[in-house]
Amino acid sequence: MPQAIKDWPESDRPREKLLERGPESLSDSELLAIILRNGDASAGKSALDFGREIMQMFGESLRKLEGASIQEICALKGIGPAKAAQLKAALEIGKRFAREEIKKGDSLRSSSDVFNHYREHLGSLKKEEFHVLLLDAKNRVIKDVRVSEGSLTSSLVHPREVFNPIIRESAAAVIFVHNHPSGDPLPSQEDLQVTRRLREVGEVMGVQVLDHVIIGKGKYVSFVDDGYWDR
Repeated sequence: MPQAIKDWPESDRPREKLLERGPESLSDSELLAIILRNGDASAGKSALDFGREIMQMFGESLRKLEGASIQEICALKGIGPAKAAQLKAALEIGKRFAREEIKKGDSLRSSSDVFNHYREHLGSLKKEEFHVLLLDAKNRVIKDVRVSEGSLTSSLVHPREVFNPIIRESAAAVIFVHNHPSGDPLPSQEDLQVTRRLREVGEVMGVQVLDHVIIGKGKYVSFVDDGYWDR
């Protein structure tokens, strides 16, 4: 019979590991084990065993698990409605957090902050949206403006439409954000041309263009971080 989690060395127990090293140090299976709390002693399974089996059942994908029904989750022997409900509740909290709107005064410290704010909305769209994130001199959010909807082209994303709200709100800096419905965030030639054009206008107008972040499915590209800024 497998060892119960309580009999493992403390450094190997998911909860203790989280408290000591932080939640980012845990695997998906270990995080699920903490949510489930208990295994099934009669079947000789720990909560971590269940966590591993659930991840295997849904192709090692939390997104697929999130999209599964209660009935589908309960198809795993030993997982009843109560445990399935715990999982769904935890995943829904994660979705709501990711969907939380950027608020005026929020501070952005990195491209990953931008991605985390937009990933749930832009990452699931079937068509492109181009957003301009207006910031003050301390990189705090003033406003999020959707400039266009549709394929990203020079004619669609025109400097006039992009810079009108920037001037109106007296923004000191901006970050451009748009999505690729294909799921692949790698910049196209059109992306590079549009970004170059908007940066040139920003320089003339004295507005600092900090980055252009392209959102894909579960991943992103930052022009600054990933070396596309001067192409």
